[in-house]
Amino acid sequence: MPRIAVFADVQNIYYTTRQAFGRQFNYRALWQHLSERGEIVHAMAYATHRGDDGQTKFQDALKHIGFTVKLKPYIQRSDGSSKGDWDVGIAVDVMTLASQVDTVVLLSGDGDFDVLLERINVDPGVRTEVYGVESLTARSLIDSASVYHPIGDDLLL
Repeated sequence: MPRIAVFADVQNIYYTTRQAFGRQFNYRALWQHLSERGEIVHAMAYATHRGDDGQTKFQDALKHIGFTVKLKPYIQRSDGSSKGDWDVGIAVDVMTLASQVDTVVLLSGDGDFDVLLERINVDPGVRTEVYGVESLTARSLIDSASVYHPIGDDLLL
């Protein structure tokens, strides 16, 4: 049975599905779909921690599904800008775990991950798949994945 590792850029998926569809992503449906194709041996969800109850309940739901939730503090700067992205953390975990699986699944539309997937694709034994909102996913990311899956109704709440 193929071994699968899932890496979810929670903020990216939240904002892109909300912007494109006005709906939330259905992590349980994704889990079910991937479980039918192989064994999910690693599943990481990367989010920012703001301390509100809604986020905590959502993070608990992700844990219940089977994700390990990694949190980084949300930082609001005095100039009004904010910081809280997980790009480096996701990249480190993908590089660390890719050799242990047959398929790396990335949930994100962020083009910064294109170089990461190109590097993973050097190993012919590892397939890379991206799930993202088509209109908001970087073309370079789509092109760097072995397979690209546009998010549609079947993966939305």
